[in-house]
Amino acid sequence: MSLRCRDVIEVIEELAPKKLAIDGDNVGLQIGDPDKEVRKVMVALDAVPAVAQEAIKRGADLLVTHHPLFYRPAKNLRYDGPLGHTANLLIKNDIALYAAHTNLDCAIGGVNDALCDVLGIKDRQILDQGYTEKLKKVVVFVPKGYVDAVREAMCKAGAGHIGNYSYCSFAAEGVGTFKPLEGTHPFIGEVGKLEKAEEYRLETVVPEGSLKNVIEAMLSVHPYEEVAYDVYPEDIPYRVYGMGRIGELDCAMELGEFACYVKSRLSVPFVRAVGDKSKRIKKVAVCGGNGTGLISSAIAKGADAMVTGDLGYHQAQDVLSSGFAVIDAGHYGTEKVIVPRLADYIKEKLHHTGLEVVQSQVDIQPFSIF
Repeated sequence: MSLRCRDVIEVIEELAPKKLAIDGDNVGLQIGDPDKEVRKVMVALDAVPAVAQEAIKRGADLLVTHHPLFYRPAKNLRYDGPLGHTANLLIKNDIALYAAHTNLDCAIGGVNDALCDVLGIKDRQILDQGYTEKLKKVVVFVPKGYVDAVREAMCKAGAGHIGNYSYCSFAAEGVGTFKPLEGTHPFIGEVGKLEKAEEYRLETVVPEGSLKNVIEAMLSVHPYEEVAYDVYPEDIPYRVYGMGRIGELDCAMELGEFACYVKSRLSVPFVRAVGDKSKRIKKVAVCGGNGTGLISSAIAKGADAMVTGDLGYHQAQDVLSSGFAVIDAGHYGTEKVIVPRLADYIKEKLHHTGLEVVQSQVDIQPFSIF
C-alpha cells in the first residue's frame, strides 16, 4: 500500500492535534513534501546532526521528532552550524521532518502520560488545564434498511461516545421528499419526479477533533448520491487537555527513596532532589522537559513532590523554603519516554500498510557525569 507523508501526519495529529500546542510553538511538517511516499519512519527526541545521519544510514523517509528543528525563527541556514547542517543532511537525502512538541506534551497518551506510566503514577489528572474539546451533534437522513451500516461506520470513526458508553445514537422514522433533476443518478426514485421515501433521522454526538473522519466514514457507506446531513454545535465539554499530570503512587516512600526510584525507572545516571529527605511522597505531579513553571500549580493541588527537568538554583531555593520537593531528572530523562510510545503508536495505527517504524538509537543526552 502506497503511503504518503501526509497520511502519517494525519495519524500523529489524531493523537496530538496541532491546536493543542502552546502559542508560539512551531509544530508540524518542517522539511519535505506532504505528498512524499513514505516506507520507513524513524522516531527520535531531537533533530540533531547525529540523528539525521542515523536516519540516512537506516533508510528513513520521514523523521518524526518531539523537539522542533526550527523552534525560533532562523536568521540563516549556514551548513557549518548544527541547525543548518541537520537541515542540509535531511534535504539532500530527501528525508522529511515532522515535529510534535507541546501538542504532544498536552495530548492524552502523550509525553506526560508516558512519564506517569513509567513511574507508576495512578488516578492521574491534568495539572494545568489548557484546551477543552467540545462535542458536536451530527444528524443524517438515511433510507430504511441502511441505518445500522451508517451508524456502525460513524461510531467506528469516533462518534457516539458518552462517558463510558459507546455507539450512542438516536433514530426517528419519517418521510423524506426530493426530486432528482436532470443529470442525477438517484438511488431511489426517477429523474423529474417527486419522490417520498421512508427515512430515518439518525443523530449522534461527535468530538470536534473526530468530525472530519466521522463525516467521511458516513459518506463512504451512505447509499444516496447526495447525502442530507447537518452538524450542530453543542456547548458540552468532551475532553480536557493540558500540561503536566498529577496522581498517586501505589505506596508512599520517603523523598530519598523516591529519588532513587525515579532514577531507576527512568534509567538516568543521576537525579537532583530538592526537599527534606525524610518527607513522605505519595501524591506526585510530573511534567516532562522543563515544567518548573507548574511547581506552584502542583503545590496548590496538594502534590507532595514533582518530577520534571531544568530546575534552576533560585527555583530550588524557593522549593526548599516552601517545604515542597522536586526531583529533577533532566529534560532528556523526562522526555525520552515518548520515543518508544510514539513509535509504537504509529506502528499500530498503520500496521496494515506495511510501514516500517524504528526508534533512534543515538544517545543525545548532552551532559556527561564525571
